[in-house]
Order: sequence, then C-alpha cells, then structure tokens
Amino acid sequence: MDILRRESIYLWYYFTVQFEQIFPYWSLGMLIGSAVSVFGKERINSLFSSMKDKRIGLFGIIPAVILGILSPLCMYGTIPIAASFSEKGMRDDWLASFMMASILLNPQLIVYSMALGGVVVTIRIVSCFLCGIAAGLLVHFCWRGKPFFCFSGFREPASHDTDPNLLLRFLKNFGRNIKATGPYFLLGIVLSALFQRYVPSETFARLFGRNEGFGVLMAATIGVPVYVCGGGTIPLLQQWLFDGMSVGSAAAFMITGPATKITNLGALKIVLGTKRFLLYILFSIAFALFTGLLVNCIV
Repeated sequence: MDILRRESIYLWYYFTVQFEQIFPYWSLGMLIGSAVSVFGKERINSLFSSMKDKRIGLFGIIPAVILGILSPLCMYGTIPIAASFSEKGMRDDWLASFMMASILLNPQLIVYSMALGGVVVTIRIVSCFLCGIAAGLLVHFCWRGKPFFCFSGFREPASHDTDPNLLLRFLKNFGRNIKATGPYFLLGIVLSALFQRYVPSETFARLFGRNEGFGVLMAATIGVPVYVCGGGTIPLLQQWLFDGMSVGSAAAFMITGPATKITNLGALKIVLGTKRFLLYILFSIAFALFTGLLVNCIV
C-alpha cells in the first residue's frame, strides 16, 4: 500500500508540473482556433476559391499551402470543401497543396507547439509548408492532364457556427473545441507522466538521439499508431525532447503523425483510391525521414 501511495504521489507530481507548463498554450490555442473558425473560416475559403480565376499557374501552390495552414478545419471538414472547390474548376495541384498543409497544421496546433520552444515550432511550420509545396509539385508534374482526386459523394457539411449572436457563436465553438481536444490533452499528460516515471531517459536518448538515423526512422514509425490528436501529443513530445529525443526525430514524428492519423486516412482513402493512397503514405514517410535527417544535420 505504501508503494502504491508513493507511486501515486510521484505520478501526480509529474502530471501537475507538466499540466502547469502546457495548459496556457492549450487554452490559448483553443481560443485562437475558435476565433479563426468563427470569424475567419469563410474568409479563408473565399480567398482560396477566388484563386481559380487568377492566372498564376504553378505558383498558386504557395498561397494554397498558406491558406491550408491557416484553415482551422480537420480533414473530414476540409475534404467536402475541397470537393466543392474541385467542382468549380480548382486545379488538383493547388488542392493537393491546400489539403496536405491542412492535414499537417492549423493555427491551434501552432500555438500548442509553442510549448516545445521556438526552434521546434519554427521547424514544424517550415517543414509543413515545404511538405505542402512538395505535394503540389508531385501532383502537377506526375498527374498533369489526369485527375488526381475523386470527390464523388462528398458535399460541404452544414456549419455549426450559425448562432446570430457572435459571442454565443464563439463560446459554442470553444465548448466544442474543449470537448474534442480536452480528453486527448489530459491523456497526453498522463502518458507523459508515466514516461517520466518509468522510462529511463538514457534509454530514450539511445533510441531517438541526435546521432542515430535509426532514431528518426523510429520516430517516423511510431507517429503512425501513436498520433491521435495534435494537442495530446504535445506533452509527450515535450517530455521526449527533454529525455534526449533529437529535434530531427521530433520533426519526423510531427509529419507522419498527422499525415497518418486514422481519421485522416479513412477520408483520404476514399478520395484518392488505393494506388494513390499508398503513394500518399510513402510520400509522407519519405518526406518525414528526409526532414528529420536534414534537421539533425542543421540543428
């Protein structure tokens, strides 16, 4: 009984310390995410939709990536909107860049990631931007003149943000945000506390350390089954970096995690088909490995 009580005290200590460190970023991220969703979502969508009338060619993938990062929607929300863009004549390479960037990052996740430090959040933003660019370029050069997406059956969903009172609309969105991300945020801190207590930091540093290319591969691989919610992985990444994970390994995890999140994969499988879906998985893992190795050489 004394052992259980002692272990409970240790775990509670680790939990409360990390909760105090990350809670401000989580709260601010939800506030910003809800604000963008309520007050900026329509503007972002209209800006992207208006691009189809501009003759900027391949260079359109750059604003497409930026708007994808700014979009607050999850992938199940992004795909129906992308389907409506496609029906209006939007180019597939622009759509690929927009959707790839939207999968990997959003304003809320950027704020969450600030808990990991300026270097890591900068690497996350830059790597996601370049991944979106790479996705658009591949679709442009490898599928020129051929359709890449199949959006049949997808329709733009009805918006939940319809309350005529702007303050109530914001508060309702904020409440849905708490309900959607809160459990994963708390689970991430619980898992982080367990890692701190029971996984020796020397072992973690050996597996994911700076000088091990194998560590980048391991980080990219565990991103596939571990990543469920962006906010829930921030406590884990914070502890892993403290325990010796290289920044390159963290960068690889932050790409394969959201790119292979199970809810994203289900939607993407429908719009890509089997062959292009497998190519998407290979592209995500290859880009994550390249990014992780490059970051470890630079940082």
